Amino acid sequence: MHEGHARKLRSDDTWRAVRRAWEAGETAASLARRYDVGLANLWRRRASEGWKRRETADPDPEPAEGWDGYARRKQFEFEYQLVETRLLATKLAEAMQGGPLERVSVWHLGFVLEWRADNLTPETAARDRAWAVRHGWTAAFWNETGWLHPLSYLDAVTLQANRDAWREDARLPPGTAESWPS
Repeated sequence: MHEGHARKLRSDDTWRAVRRAWEAGETAASLARRYDVGLANLWRRRASEGWKRRETADPDPEPAEGWDGYARRKQFEFEYQLVETRLLATKLAEAMQGGPLERVSVWHLGFVLEWRADNLTPETAARDRAWAVRHGWTAAFWNETGWLHPLSYLDAVTLQANRDAWREDARLPPGTAESWPS
């Protein structure tokens, strides 16, 4: 008499667990061992029930300098940015308290002028205008009646007047992306 292999019957709960784990990315071989199911049965169920693996993102490639070198560089960049941000904040705070405008970065000049016009005396605003119009392009910050334009306009004027400096900061080679900044 031929005995053959005894059939292994697994519950629906077991097959649901196998499916969840396979769809989450576990290998079929490891699931077959863990749940004591036949590998052929697992593949048959996967095909007949339409199991689909979740899309997974590619892992981050290791940087050329290795993860320690990358972390060291990132910490240096972070510390440098802290120092730069604090220096900028100090210069802006001084200017916003009525200090000299000469120390304000060209990119923040419109912001400081608007803030000073809104928060300091009219005499300070008049002094600011007299100082700024000496620089040519900054005269466009004010309209014909002497009112300071909105900040978005001041930023646009600054960007267009300092287009080459912006392109250099952005590291755009000459002759490329000529329509930027727009």
